Amino acid sequence: MATGETGFDDVSFDLISLQYHSLKAGHDYGQYVRDARNAGRDDIADFFEQVMSEDSERAARCHAFLGELTKSSESGPAMS
Repeated sequence: MATGETGFDDVSFDLISLQYHSLKAGHDYGQYVRDARNAGRDDIADFFEQVMSEDSERAARCHAFLGELTKSSESGPAMS
């Protein structure tokens, strides 16, 4: 895998980016859940909780893939 200017290969960079955005969104969704519950919209709060859970699962999968890549010499100098 080719490494970019950051020292990370594109796939590692993409996984890190997706993991970050999934975790950040999960944090934001907590407020959305509270807003929906305060508005008496448990159905919408449940939807936001489902989305939050899906993002959490995405972040965990990214973490696992990144763990695999750190064991590979193909991931670039920043991952070794």
